[in-house]
Amino acid sequence: MGDGLRTIRVLTHDDALLASVRSAASDLAGWEVERVEEGRELLDRPPMLGDLLLIDGWSRGENVYEFCRRLAGRSKCRTFLVVEQGNELAEPIARFCGATGTVARPLTRSSLAALIEGHPGPMAPLPSEGRGEGRVEPPEALLVDLTTGAPDRELIRALIDPATGLFNYAFLNYKLDEEFKRARRFEQPLACVMLGFEGQADDAVLRELAGIFLASSRDTDILGRFDENSFLFLLPNTGPDGAEVMAQRVGELAQERGLQDLVGDPLCISVGISHCAAVGERKESLYHAAREAFLAARADGGGVVVA
Repeated sequence: MGDGLRTIRVLTHDDALLASVRSAASDLAGWEVERVEEGRELLDRPPMLGDLLLIDGWSRGENVYEFCRRLAGRSKCRTFLVVEQGNELAEPIARFCGATGTVARPLTRSSLAALIEGHPGPMAPLPSEGRGEGRVEPPEALLVDLTTGAPDRELIRALIDPATGLFNYAFLNYKLDEEFKRARRFEQPLACVMLGFEGQADDAVLRELAGIFLASSRDTDILGRFDENSFLFLLPNTGPDGAEVMAQRVGELAQERGLQDLVGDPLCISVGISHCAAVGERKESLYHAAREAFLAARADGGGVVVA
């Protein structure tokens, strides 16, 4: 800009939040405040490197964490999510999704000044999605602090199932939405796999089963625990044939290792598979089709059913 001012852009529909930012910035020389009504404005016209972007965590419409992931590849400015006081999980999740960090509402002059002075760097890049063809590390190995490279324990507790080390249900739900939209937008295949067994198994068996999943998957696959005895996988760029190959490999390895449930019976693996091209326009349909196929396989005594 010709006047030499830098801009604090605020993505919000909340007049009170905007007013608090304007008040806090009024004593900060060299800064002006600009309201942004819709996220697409930032995607079409990304903020400049020296600017500051505040995204209201209560924004309507798109999930703010997903929006941060979309914006991270386009904007190099510092980006903070405005969240409620005491939200301890927001900071690590925001950083994982590409934001610089979070700030609590309502904003004050001191908190805004701390953002400007304490975070000189741009928005952090997201981890690469192409980490190789094989996969041996558990999902928690991917959840690292983007600035230090060390494991982010708060993020791990928020997103990982403690018994298996796979992603938990909450993160699966988020990724289902993200991967479904990506597959639709870029016309790429996406397979959804529900896999499980009858009865219960102890933690040692669950961990060994999780190891089989990891050994049978690619680095880009999303593997998670759905409930006590079932799991849900999202396989990007994979059609039903590729998903069936993976599922058969898992069943064979479980049988070879003689995995048993709590009463000593062999684990009988049932698998249901659905794929994006066959379920219409709703992400829920992808899950429900895999679930119905899984129940059909279980009713048949195990094996693989493709929806």
